[in-house]
Amino acid sequence: MMLCREGTAKGMDEMDEKTPGAKPAAQSFEQAAARIDEIVRLLEKGDAPLDKSLELFEEGAKLIKVCGKMLDKAEQRVALLQKGADGAPVESLFDVE
Repeated sequence: MMLCREGTAKGMDEMDEKTPGAKPAAQSFEQAAARIDEIVRLLEKGDAPLDKSLELFEEGAKLIKVCGKMLDKAEQRVALLQKGADGAPVESLFDVE
């Protein structure tokens, strides 16, 4: 949801404004991260009334949780190809540490 100058909501991650706690529509990690950046800018401006600031904060917190889950899934999918005993590639889990 993007805020226009008139204070109306529109955008790529439409939320049902009438349903508290509604989940944002499916979106890419990049879209969610961009929205989080936008929310941070809006909150840092300090122009929004308290109620709107709380809504933005809650939306941002939900998006951060969604992004975290996406990153966890991506991490689980990362695999490192190594040579096996017979010289053939063997797929193993990628260990960051």
